[in-house]
Amino acid sequence: MADPQLPPLQTLRAFEATARRLSMTLAAEELHLTHGAVSRQVKALEDHLGVQLFRRLTRKIELTDAGASFFSTVTRLLSEIAREADGIRRRNETDARLVVSSGVSFATKWLTARLHRLMARYPDFDVQLEVTDAPVDFTTGKIDVALRYGAGQYPAATAERIMNETVSPVCSPAYRERMGGLSAPRDLTTCQLIHEIGMTTTWERWFATMDVPCPKMRGAGFSHGSMSIEAAIRGEGVALGRSVLVAEDLRAGRLVALFPRAKMDVEWGYDLVYRMGNQDHPKVRALRNWIADEVRDFTAANFLD
Repeated sequence: MADPQLPPLQTLRAFEATARRLSMTLAAEELHLTHGAVSRQVKALEDHLGVQLFRRLTRKIELTDAGASFFSTVTRLLSEIAREADGIRRRNETDARLVVSSGVSFATKWLTARLHRLMARYPDFDVQLEVTDAPVDFTTGKIDVALRYGAGQYPAATAERIMNETVSPVCSPAYRERMGGLSAPRDLTTCQLIHEIGMTTTWERWFATMDVPCPKMRGAGFSHGSMSIEAAIRGEGVALGRSVLVAEDLRAGRLVALFPRAKMDVEWGYDLVYRMGNQDHPKVRALRNWIADEVRDFTAANFLD
């Protein structure tokens, strides 16, 4: 029930606009009302308070002392209400927004194609994807959760390993045919070998595990695994395919695994990363539950360990 001591809100809005502009005509234009409606609301406010707020002169209006004092109070309170209302709206928007940060290669070759299922599962979230390999700063509050490829150590953050992977040689079907079939690891010594810059699992290490001397011939080097894969698809050589990133291209026939049994474990893996202490945050739980299901289905479909 409305407090009878409080004047109606519409009369306060009419009074504030009139007092600020010292014109009922301009106040009416601002409020999208008629001059008569503004005049009636101001008169109703004066009747409610029992004082005159304006002096009506021949060609203008002026605030009375009571009107000037009341205007100062009304302006302050309406501004506070507007700020609080804006704050509530912003907090509601933030609560509904789920911002996920992902590394470039993982987003390109794995995450993006599955993101629609996250949105379908949690329709109340406004899911936003930020793609970058830069370290995540959770202190800004802009990122809710991140998916990163690394050793599992992230400053001021908690990490949960979601997937490991292996590497093995892959190339396009056309390149394999052009190079005579490539039936044994030693056959790669005559191939262009595509490198992913910064990876600890290098061609040198792979050849060492195969007891084959590493050839001096080198192909192009790329800063991202997704770029190496695309180069292999284009037939530019053989790449050390990371099992998570090449799975879809192998299934689609854009790539072939040359020696499926010649896999090498990778020290790094894919982590779910979030701010320390946020393990039970609804947004972290939501992404954790969803990606656990996606990883289980992906692993089963591609016979990955």
